[in-house]
Amino acid sequence: MKDDKSAVTEADVLSAEEPVLVEESAPVGQAPSPKQPEKAKAVKEKFYKSEKTPVEPYDPSALIEVQHLTKTYGQNTVLNDISAKIFEGEKVAVIGPSGSGKSTFLRCLNVLEDPTDGYVFFEGNNLCNLNVDINIQRRRMGMVFQQFNLFHNMTVLKNITLAPVHVALQDLRKVKRKNFWTKCKNLFRKKDKRAPLLPVETTAKQIKADAKENALRLLERIGLSDKADAYPSTLSGGQRQRIAIVRALAMRPKVILFDEPTSALDPEMVGEVLALIKELAAEGMTMVIVTHEMAFAREVATRVLFMDGGKIVEQGPPDAVFNHPQNERLQDFLSKVL
Repeated sequence: MKDDKSAVTEADVLSAEEPVLVEESAPVGQAPSPKQPEKAKAVKEKFYKSEKTPVEPYDPSALIEVQHLTKTYGQNTVLNDISAKIFEGEKVAVIGPSGSGKSTFLRCLNVLEDPTDGYVFFEGNNLCNLNVDINIQRRRMGMVFQQFNLFHNMTVLKNITLAPVHVALQDLRKVKRKNFWTKCKNLFRKKDKRAPLLPVETTAKQIKADAKENALRLLERIGLSDKADAYPSTLSGGQRQRIAIVRALAMRPKVILFDEPTSALDPEMVGEVLALIKELAAEGMTMVIVTHEMAFAREVATRVLFMDGGKIVEQGPPDAVFNHPQNERLQDFLSKVL
């Protein structure tokens, strides 16, 4: 009997009709409208990093290493499987037609743009790894933008000292916070087992004084010490771009990324900005420069990358790239710009 009941129950379940949906009655004098199918809710696609490109061992001699870098916006592939290495002391110029992915490539180097696929290593740290604190790594990567990106509500001096002061105070607070908890734990430890405190070598006042002194020294170097208390809106484009470069230098970076630093300047102001970049190059600063200034790239760069269609089509020393181009697309590009 128990088996019969079980069989009947299963049959009842299988033959059960679906619940009937009762629609609201239509107003008097109107025919009831047919039930409209529910609209499918738009589901936002969640980004998952592709696993099709496994990470490879990085080159410890390279300051920056890019492995199979790909960047897409929807169906548009901006960077297509780029691999490159940048070594300490190199001056790498990135040239190519507009829309070839030069600026996107530069912004991917410090992960201002998240790569869709591939990896970017800086001093051995995989910047695409979420366990890596990208803000710590960016302290040693300066960036100079096309449109200066200065804070117009701050004076020139404040623009330059803002980042060094913020970072140094942040580190000071971390040390003090760690020492506080170490002292608390030491209360419950025996005298011979108490943990040592971290040394506090500076103060907030000293941090601000050092940052101001360094900023004034940098302004003196570029001949704008008299503009320390001026606001960016009162300066010329060339002056603003030089201050943007000085702001990057104030963090004492290992590499500076220049995104077309002269594209927003009048022709008369280009020279003073290029002169400052040449001076930095002569001092041995590692630089990656996206530029349309072919003469400048030929003079300053130790290596030139030519990009087209999201790929590095050809690269090599300036003499080889400009005087003996091998790629047909590069030959066509140089015939129009030189």
